[in-house]
Amino acid sequence: MPKINVLPKEIYQLIAAGEVVERPSSIVKEMIENSVDAGAKNITVEIKNGGSTYIRITDDGCGIEKDDIKKVFVSHATSKISQKDDLNSISTLGFRGEAMASISAVAKVELLTKAENEDFGTRYEIAGGEEISFDNAGCPKGTTIVVRDIFFNTPARMKFLKKDVTEGNSVAGIVDRMAISHPDISFRFIRDGKQVLITSGSGELISTIYSVFGRDVSDALIPVDYSYENMRITGFVSKPTSSRKSRAMQFFFINGRLIKSQTAMAALEQAYKNSIMVGRFPMCVLNIELNPSLVDVNVHPAKIEVRFANEKPIFDLIYYGVKSAVEADRTVKEAAFTPTIEQVYDIPEKSYSSKIDFFKKKEDKPVQQTFRAEPEKDFWRVSAPTRDFSGKAEESEVVKIPVIQAVEPEEFTVPIKQQEEEIEQDDKRIIVDDGENISFRLVGEAFKTYLIVEIDKELYFIDKHAAHERMNYERFKAQSTVEAQMLLAPVAVNLSKDEFDTVTENAELLNQCGFETEPFGESTVVVRAVPSLVGDSDVKDLITEIAQKLLEHKTDILPDKIDWIYHSASCRGAVKAGDKTTPQEQELFVKKLLSMPEIRFCPHGRPVFIKISKYDIEKQFGRV
Repeated sequence: MPKINVLPKEIYQLIAAGEVVERPSSIVKEMIENSVDAGAKNITVEIKNGGSTYIRITDDGCGIEKDDIKKVFVSHATSKISQKDDLNSISTLGFRGEAMASISAVAKVELLTKAENEDFGTRYEIAGGEEISFDNAGCPKGTTIVVRDIFFNTPARMKFLKKDVTEGNSVAGIVDRMAISHPDISFRFIRDGKQVLITSGSGELISTIYSVFGRDVSDALIPVDYSYENMRITGFVSKPTSSRKSRAMQFFFINGRLIKSQTAMAALEQAYKNSIMVGRFPMCVLNIELNPSLVDVNVHPAKIEVRFANEKPIFDLIYYGVKSAVEADRTVKEAAFTPTIEQVYDIPEKSYSSKIDFFKKKEDKPVQQTFRAEPEKDFWRVSAPTRDFSGKAEESEVVKIPVIQAVEPEEFTVPIKQQEEEIEQDDKRIIVDDGENISFRLVGEAFKTYLIVEIDKELYFIDKHAAHERMNYERFKAQSTVEAQMLLAPVAVNLSKDEFDTVTENAELLNQCGFETEPFGESTVVVRAVPSLVGDSDVKDLITEIAQKLLEHKTDILPDKIDWIYHSASCRGAVKAGDKTTPQEQELFVKKLLSMPEIRFCPHGRPVFIKISKYDIEKQFGRV
C-alpha cells in the first residue's frame, strides 16, 4: 500500500475549492449571500465574458474591519457561528467559512471594504491563495469584491466551462433567484457593460417578479399566504391555466434561502391535481418561514439541499396553502360570472305552456332545406415547398406568396329526401391507401373531440387530436428533409434566461427540424420559419415548450433531442379537442387513419382509440 501523505495547503485548498467553485455562477451566489448577511440594501453584480474573466459584487452592507480582512480568506473562518450548537439554528445564508478561501485558491481576487466605524477603507489582493497587497484606500461603507481569471492556475478545469453566453445566463439565473428571495433588497445586474436587470427593493414581491420575469409571468400569478403549526408560507403560484412544460419556474425558499426539495415539489403538484393537464407543471415563488432548528441546511457545501426534521408538516403547509389560494381564485372568478337578478330577463309565459305533439303526422309534401356553403378547410395542411437548409438565406431574399381569391359562399337548396339518400351512400366499402378493403360508417362526433366510427360489429371512439398528433409525428420521421414555411411576419418569443440559452445552443438542431431562429437581445429569439405541418399558430407556445423540454431532458444524444422537438411540433400542429370539423374532414381523417394500422398510441403514450363490441353493448342492455 502506498505511503499516506498529508497534503500541502495549496493542494487541499484546490480540492476543497472544487466543491464550492464549479463555475462563475457559484462564485456569484456565495458572494451575494455574504452581501445579504452583511445587511446590504443595494447589491450590484457585474460580469464580463460570462464571468470567467471578470466578476464584481458591490454592496452597502456593514463592511469588514481591517483586522478581519485576512481572516476572510482563511478556510473555516466565519462570523456566522462560534460553537457547535449554532449549527442547530442557522439563520444566515452563509456559515461554513469556505467560500472566499475556495474562490481565492482558483482566481485573482481584489477586496475593497470599509466598516462604518473606520475613517478609511482597505484594499486587499490575493491570487491563487497567495497575498499580493494590503493597503489603505478611500471608499464608502460597504464591500466591493472583484474576481478575475477563474481557474487561471488550474487550466484543466477551465475546459469544463461552457460558452460565455451559457455561463452568463447561469449567473443571471442566480441573480434572479436572489432578487426574488429578497424583494427588500435592490439588485442591479450589469452584463458586458449593459444593465439587464434592476429591482426596486421596495419589499413588494410581485414587483420584483415583474422586473425579473416580465409581465406575462406576473399576470399569471395568484398570491399565497397561509399559516400552519407556527409556520407560514407566502409568495405566488400560477393560475391553473398558466402551467408550464417543466419545473424550471418553480422556486422554493426556506427563510429566504433557495432550496431544492422533493417534498416541496410533490406538495405543490399535488395541490394542482385535477386542475392542470398531466405532464404540465405550475409556476411558483414560495418562501417558507419556520424555526431554523426544524431544517438542516448543512447537507452540502452549496447549501441548496436541505433536510427537514419532519417532512409531513412541510408537505401539509405547502399543499393546503397552495390549494386554498387556487380555490379562492376560482371562487372569485365564478362569482364574477354569476348573473344578478336584474340580468335575468323574463321569459314569456306561453313559452312554458306550449306543447309539442311528437306524434303529429307530417304533411306528405316535398320539404326543402337551405344550406350555406362554406369554403372547405383543409384538415391536412398542404406541405410547403421543401426548404434547402444547406445554406443561409440572404438578407435581401424576398419570399413571394401568391394571392388566391376566396370563393364567395353560395346558397343552394337540397331536398331532404336527397340528403337521406346521400347519407345512406356513406355506408360503403372504402379502398384505403394500402389497398385493404375496410368497411366503415362514420356515425358522428362526440364533444367535438371523439369521432364515432362503426366497423363490422364494433364501435370505435377515436381521439382526433391524439390520432392527428401521431400522424404528424410519423410524417416528420418519414421526411429526409423537413418541409418548412416562412412566416409572413417574424415572431418574437420572450424566454427565461435558461430557455433562451437552450434555444440558442440548439439553433442548428432546430434549423434541421424546420425552425429558423435567431437571438434578439438577452432573452428573446425571433422565429422566421416553422415546419409546414405546424402552421403559423401557437409559435410562441411551441418554441417555449420545446425550450422547456430540451432544458428538462438535458442530453447530448441527437435522436432524443429530435424526437422531443417532433413531439412538440406534432402536438401543436394537430387539430385540438373542441375544434370544429366538417363531416367531409372527419371521413377523410378516418380513411387516413385506417391506412396507417401501426398507429395505436400518440407520441405521449395515450391511446388513439378505444373500441366497444356490439356484444358488449347488447350485454349492457340485457339482450344477451
